[in-house]
Amino acid sequence: MENRRRFILKGAALVAAGAATQVVNAPNVIAQPKFQWRMATSWPPALDVLQGNAQRFAKIVDEMSGGRLKIQVFAAGELMPAFGVFDATSQGTLEMYNSAAYYWAGKEPATQWFTAVPFGMNAQSTYTWYYYGDGLKLWEETYAPFNLVPRPSASTGVQMGGWFRKKINTIADYKGLKMRIPGLGGKVVAKAGGTVVLTPGGEIYSALERGVIDASEWVGPHDDMKLGLHQTAKYYYFPGWHEPGTTGEFTFSKKHYDALPADLRHILDYAAAAMHTFEFMEYESKNGIALQKLRTEFKSKVEILQFPAPVLQELKKLALETNKEESEKTPIAKKVYASYSKFQAYISDWGKLSEGPYQNFIAG
Repeated sequence: MENRRRFILKGAALVAAGAATQVVNAPNVIAQPKFQWRMATSWPPALDVLQGNAQRFAKIVDEMSGGRLKIQVFAAGELMPAFGVFDATSQGTLEMYNSAAYYWAGKEPATQWFTAVPFGMNAQSTYTWYYYGDGLKLWEETYAPFNLVPRPSASTGVQMGGWFRKKINTIADYKGLKMRIPGLGGKVVAKAGGTVVLTPGGEIYSALERGVIDASEWVGPHDDMKLGLHQTAKYYYFPGWHEPGTTGEFTFSKKHYDALPADLRHILDYAAAAMHTFEFMEYESKNGIALQKLRTEFKSKVEILQFPAPVLQELKKLALETNKEESEKTPIAKKVYASYSKFQAYISDWGKLSEGPYQNFIAG
């Protein structure tokens, strides 16, 4: 009986000690705050890769944070217009957005280099500039006056040159051409004599169908078919000289980003970096499938054409002029242009020795 009494008392003491430990540790668990964010994108719901990866980002953040940071995702037009996301996040009324930096060229010309540069670097070289050059540092510096914290999201890779209602045989065919094309590429088309229209992705189909524009670029076969562009124009040109390595962005309100605990900020950063692998590879896969579909099911309606070499040569001359002119508009644009150009020059030396000869041999 005495032994039993000691056993019970000992057990009770252990339970009490365990309970006390739980009480001591409980505040550390309970005190962890939870956050509810909203992310608005510039993409229509039909674009399953772009909009889908915004949703994937939110899911990864939710899982990695153990539910402490939940992000509700809104497609373009659901919470605000496609191009309203920058101002809303800058003002702190929205926690974050997913879009492309060159849409904000009217606010700061330097933003254009963080999406795509005509005849510039491809996806892998661009991301090397972000993480192992000054790219991301300069992007943060560019967005600081707007109270924004940018992160590269994903690359679409080398894009297609766009859909045209008439053939492009010479550079003169750009004169009078009304084309949907943003960023530095759009300024090159304007310098060639075209009229540039900045239309959100969800409105391109109707603009082409009604003849409001004569041509439009978007991304590549998969997205373009999702938007129905193959039903509005006959000539599909390549390569995408204007966007050889296009980068999207996840951008956070600095006020809301700084209010997060350090571990949640790190989760946002690493989740954004992960999107590059997920989305880039998804585009590579789906573009290959969509290209075959264009070549088989729509071969009587669509002509896939390469820009004539003389046209590309003229466009490159205009691009070099345009990039230089845009860089001279603000001090930060000048810094970004210098950094990008210097990095491209040195990284291309390695590409010429490695990737270039290999791809030329395979193609031959």
